[in-house]
Amino acid sequence: MIRSGRIRWRRLGTTVIAIVFSVVWFFPVYWMGVTSIKPRNEIMTTTPVFFPTHWSLENFRAAIFETSFLTNLRNSVIVTVISVAVSVLVAFLACAALTLYRFRARRAIMVVVLAVQMIPGTAMLIPQFVVFNRLGLLNTYFGLILAYIAGVLPFSIWNMRGFFLAIPTSIFESARVEGASEWQVLRYIAFPLAAPGIVSTSVFAFITAWNDYLTAYTFMKDQSMYTLPVWLASFSTPMGIDFGGQMAASVIFSLPVVVFFMIVQRRIANGVMTGSVK
Repeated sequence: MIRSGRIRWRRLGTTVIAIVFSVVWFFPVYWMGVTSIKPRNEIMTTTPVFFPTHWSLENFRAAIFETSFLTNLRNSVIVTVISVAVSVLVAFLACAALTLYRFRARRAIMVVVLAVQMIPGTAMLIPQFVVFNRLGLLNTYFGLILAYIAGVLPFSIWNMRGFFLAIPTSIFESARVEGASEWQVLRYIAFPLAAPGIVSTSVFAFITAWNDYLTAYTFMKDQSMYTLPVWLASFSTPMGIDFGGQMAASVIFSLPVVVFFMIVQRRIANGVMTGSVK
C-alpha cells in the first residue's frame, strides 16, 4: 500500500510538471495567435487582454497586401525548395558512398564533416561573405542557396548516415549477385529503406533554410531579394513597432513549417515501423 501510494504521488507530480511545462511552452504561441486577431486598441492597452472581446483580420490583411509579402514569399520558396532538394540529394549520395563502399579516406572524411558541423554558423558568416563577394555571388539566389546547402549538409550527412548503417549490407550484396547495377541498388533498395532518414533530413533542412535571417540579411543587398524572415523584421522600425502586424506576420510565417511537418510526420513514423518489420 505504501509503495503504491508513492507511485501514485510520483505519477501525479510528473503529470503536474508536464502540464506546467506544456502551458509555459504553449503560451507564447497562444499569445502570438491572439494578438494577431486583436484590434489595435486592445493590443496597446497597459492591462493584458488574454481573451479578446472583438476579433479582426485587419492585421492579416495589412501584413499581406500592404507589404512586400508576396515578393518575399516567392524568394523564400525558391531558395528553400532548391536548398532542401540539393542538400538531401547530396547527403544521400554521400552517405551511400561512405557506408556501402570501402576506401581509405572514408573515416577521415567523416571526421572532417563532423568538425565542420561543430563550427558555429556565425563564425563562418564573414569568411563566406568575403569569398562570395569576390565571386560575385552576393544578392543572388545561387549564392544564398549555396550558403544554405553548406550550412545544412554536414548535419544532413550525419543524420542520414545512421539510417544507412541500420540497413543490413547483405541486402545490397544479394542485389548485386542478382545482377543489379549500382544505380539500381541505390534507387530500388537504398532509397526506399533510407526513406525515413531522407524525410527527417528534409525537415531539418527545410526549417533551417526557412527560418534563417542572418545569412539572408547579410548576403542580400536588394530589398526585393529579401526572404520572409527579413520581411518579418521589417515591422520593427525606428518610428515604432506594429505589434498586430508583426504577430499576424509571425502566424503566416509559421504556417508553412507546421503544415510541412504535419504532412511528413506520418511518413517518418510509418517508415520507421516499416523498416523495423522488414
